[in-house]
Amino acid sequence: MIDSHCHLVASEFSSDIDAVISRAREAGVERMITISDEVKDILPSQKLAEKYEYIFYTAGVHPHHASTFDSVNDLATIRASAAHPKCRAIGEIGLDYHYMNSPKDSQQRVFEIQLALAKELDLPAVVHCRDAVDDIWTIVNHIKPKKLVIHCCTEKWADIEKFVKAGFMLSFTGIATYPKSVEVRETIQKCPIAQLMVETDSPFLAPVPHRGKRCEPAYVVEVAKIVAEVKGMTFEEVDRITTKNAVEFFGLRL
Repeated sequence: MIDSHCHLVASEFSSDIDAVISRAREAGVERMITISDEVKDILPSQKLAEKYEYIFYTAGVHPHHASTFDSVNDLATIRASAAHPKCRAIGEIGLDYHYMNSPKDSQQRVFEIQLALAKELDLPAVVHCRDAVDDIWTIVNHIKPKKLVIHCCTEKWADIEKFVKAGFMLSFTGIATYPKSVEVRETIQKCPIAQLMVETDSPFLAPVPHRGKRCEPAYVVEVAKIVAEVKGMTFEEVDRITTKNAVEFFGLRL
């Protein structure tokens, strides 16, 4: 199994990261993709990936930090890091109109710049979308990246179906296990398994039965279980197919 999206350099893991990684491996998580939110996350992510052969990373700036994005220096840092063999995607990039930590115009500009870089470098894009699906689609449809995943997908199927039809991926978190997440489970049910990945987004969004605790990559097993339940598949089938999907999407070594 692969946790396709976790934040292993987050401060919540600063005191016990080695133990967190060990628990994930014991739970059957063979590989982890640690995601950068800010430029300052990139080098620590790279070093962690260099330390562990089964950890890979991404380079990018989250929409929360778009207002402070330096389109010369920060973009150069992302570009340079993307040349590292353990950097497997540009991300986490996108739009967030829920918290609006950066103005819309800044978010859109920074998203478009980074998405264009992903296309130029022939790397996948890991996309954050919150209350912004239409503007995400407009920019994606303009840039036309080769590979893209909507991470932590919580959108209704009617709103996100066009991404799937365009050949992109959807990735789901522990939110899918929450009792009120009916629409998320409906989207899982309708998304072809060949275009679906599982993730934790740890240290956030711990699934049931760990809800309310710090999330860890080991808990991605619970996400796979709910996908299997919703889609009427065995856990083993979901494990095998979502692992294959992540390996192919991120270009990982078998």
